[in-house]
Amino acid sequence: MTAIKHALQRDIFTPNDERLLSIVNVCKAGKKKKNCFLCATVTTERPVQVRVVKVKKSDKGDFYKRQMAWELRDLAEVDAKDASKENPEFDLHFEKVYRWVASSTAEKNSFISCIWKLNQRYLRKKVEFVNVSSQLLEELPKAEESAPSGESQSVAGGDEDALDDYQELNAREEQDIEGMMEVCEYAISNAEAFAEKLSKELQVLDGANIHSIMASEKQVNILMQLLDEALSEVDTIEGKMSSYEEMLQSVKEQMDQISQSNRLIQISNTNNGKLLDEIQFLVNYMDLSKGHIRALQEGDLSSSKGIEACINASEALLQCMNVALRPGHEKLMAVKQQQHLFTELRDTFARRLTNHLNNVFVHQGHDQSSMLSQHMAELTLPKHNPLHRDLLRYAKLMEWLKNTQREKYEGLSRTYVDYMTRLYEREIKDFFEVAKIKMAGTAKEGKGNKFGLHGSSGKLTGSTSSLNKLAVQGSSSRRSQSSSLLDMGNMSASDLDVADRTKFDKIFEQVLSELEPLCLAEQDFISKFFKLQQHPTLAQVEVEESDGVVPSRQPPPGEYRHFISSTEKDMVRLMMNKVFQSIETELNSLIALGDKIDSFHSLYMLVKMSHHVWTAENVDPASYLSTTLGNVLVTVKRNFDKCISGQIRQMEEVKISKKSKVGILPFVAGFEEFAELAETIFRNAERRGDLDKAYVKLIRAVFMNVEKVANESQKTPRDVVMMENFHHIFSTLSHLKISCLETERREAKHKYTDHLQSYVINSLGQPLEKLNHFFEGVEARVAQGVREDEVSYQLAFNKQELRKVIKEYPGKEVKKGLDNLYKKVDKHLCEEESLLQVVWHSMQDEFIRQYKHFEGLIGRCYPGSGITMEFTIGDMLEYFSSIAQSH
Repeated sequence: MTAIKHALQRDIFTPNDERLLSIVNVCKAGKKKKNCFLCATVTTERPVQVRVVKVKKSDKGDFYKRQMAWELRDLAEVDAKDASKENPEFDLHFEKVYRWVASSTAEKNSFISCIWKLNQRYLRKKVEFVNVSSQLLEELPKAEESAPSGESQSVAGGDEDALDDYQELNAREEQDIEGMMEVCEYAISNAEAFAEKLSKELQVLDGANIHSIMASEKQVNILMQLLDEALSEVDTIEGKMSSYEEMLQSVKEQMDQISQSNRLIQISNTNNGKLLDEIQFLVNYMDLSKGHIRALQEGDLSSSKGIEACINASEALLQCMNVALRPGHEKLMAVKQQQHLFTELRDTFARRLTNHLNNVFVHQGHDQSSMLSQHMAELTLPKHNPLHRDLLRYAKLMEWLKNTQREKYEGLSRTYVDYMTRLYEREIKDFFEVAKIKMAGTAKEGKGNKFGLHGSSGKLTGSTSSLNKLAVQGSSSRRSQSSSLLDMGNMSASDLDVADRTKFDKIFEQVLSELEPLCLAEQDFISKFFKLQQHPTLAQVEVEESDGVVPSRQPPPGEYRHFISSTEKDMVRLMMNKVFQSIETELNSLIALGDKIDSFHSLYMLVKMSHHVWTAENVDPASYLSTTLGNVLVTVKRNFDKCISGQIRQMEEVKISKKSKVGILPFVAGFEEFAELAETIFRNAERRGDLDKAYVKLIRAVFMNVEKVANESQKTPRDVVMMENFHHIFSTLSHLKISCLETERREAKHKYTDHLQSYVINSLGQPLEKLNHFFEGVEARVAQGVREDEVSYQLAFNKQELRKVIKEYPGKEVKKGLDNLYKKVDKHLCEEESLLQVVWHSMQDEFIRQYKHFEGLIGRCYPGSGITMEFTIGDMLEYFSSIAQSH
């Protein structure tokens, strides 16, 4: 152990300026045995710090390391477990309790003795030693002698001797020692002699001290006598102190009684104050004034003043019922009575309010129904602003009813929805009947033959039967009922009667303009009156489908439809769907009628409906109006697509007379009229993209069917049909400047130019037919490899044959042939397109080009022959000019 102690001092504590005083080999109690050392150390520098250090051998086992340290001043208790028996266990109480088992009882006792001495010497706060033998703490030498091994005794005794013998020298003692050492020259060189001298001097001093003590025996006896007298005085003082203490004890008992009495009084005052607070709380928050009670029981719900009083009373009642009672209040009889009173007042007022509002709904309904006749002759819907204004006075009461009597609130909601459904259904039905009559009147005034109306449906009147007849006509007469590109191509501008369509547009716009504020006003009223725009809640709205009295909370199965919604906005939408359930049906019926009267009405309806949908979405994308108009817009768009498909189908079915020239095809002229009409309708429209798509479909169908008719034409040459119609299409697209058809415009111009050139070339071969055939043969020989100057040696193309052919075409014959050609071209071309002079001028240019080509061939293939044409270019120009002027 000594070796370990020296090793620890050298390796661990000396570098840290510490001195090791005691060491004990321990392990933790109750755990697997892992030995370590607890060391008691002091610092070598002042102020002295005393620590208990835990040292552990490294894992490799070649050196020791410092693991943990505690300040001795933090030690609260040392528990040796057993003072009478040998026990190696002990506890050290720092911030927590550390339980140790020493390797031997002697080491434990030595370590605890060291701790006790360090505590006595350096600490003001004394450590508590439990289960430690007093003999161990006071008679240390005896404890050392009892150590079983010499090694342990040496370590423990050495530490404690060092601790007892060591006493720091003061400055005076240091000076005395230094002076003594200076007097004795051999103090350093011969320490033993110096020590012996000092010992002798000490003995002399001890003898002097003993003689001095013996000489002062008399003074000692006097001191002892004084001490006896002092002790007797102390006994006297203790007797007086005892009497004083008895007197103070009686005073203490009296003060304790007074304190107890004061405490009871204070508790009583505190309890009285709390009781007063509770009473004031109940009185303040659970007391309803007589005026409020009277208003709830008898308040006038028909006057503004009475309604205001009822609102204030209902809010006060709700506050009283919703007050947060403190624990135990609900057991008080007075509180129970008040709660019962509040419940009766709530139920009574809820019944009165429900009955009154039911009567208001019925009364207002009769007043509103009486106004229907005033709007029958006009295309207007009755305004419900007065009804809404009267009912909104009860909005706060409805909110109160919603919060207190949900069942009655939902019953009123069902009653209102049922009543308004019937009222709006009558109004909307009559309104749309007037709109249909006006539309039918427009069709009648617009020259019924224009739409091909015949039979009973052709004689439209304002009666419902006429409308029904018009609405149920079969699809077989569809083409005769509606306008088409073919019809428009065969009509004059007056026959198109744009005024009729404009009138239809105004009627349709009037219908939408009347419906929009009606729906928005009703939705706004429902939100405000039924308080459905405040916050999301789980609710259920039950709407009655039959015309009966409002049922109980749980109606028979199948009688009502239950709408369960996650938000109050959904409740508004569902109520609106029920109230205005006829709007979408009536709108679709009106759209179908307009489409039957004239399929081009779908253009007007698409623009108007799109604009109103866009407006409604800007106001509220989730509103009933936006949703309904969006659904109807789908129908209108479908009709628009059907209209375009119908026009394309009619193009494909067109038949051209075999006996007359073709001219400008009806659907080509009809496309021009359609485009002009559509551009007028869709100017600045939101759905311009739909029209552009329709344009592309129509123009492609026009192109395809023009080529089809040109291929089937027998009377008019194909090139003429293509040239005239594509020239018309090119002119139309250039005039309208439709950006999405720019590619088709260029394609139409290309087709027109190609077929004009083809027609001119094919037509010019007829006046000089033999001459053309001759030079075509010459060109063929050259193409086969015959040299140009050797062509004249060919039997069929020698000079004699050339002269013979040229003589057949003198100037007079050429002019005659050109005159016949002019007449033939005039028969082929139509007057509407005015292309005769254009074609004739192109023929003149082509004829001059051919003439120069023939002369060039004569010069190259028949050089030096002197052969020339019988007419000159000047003659040709004169022929073309005179023929054009003569016709």
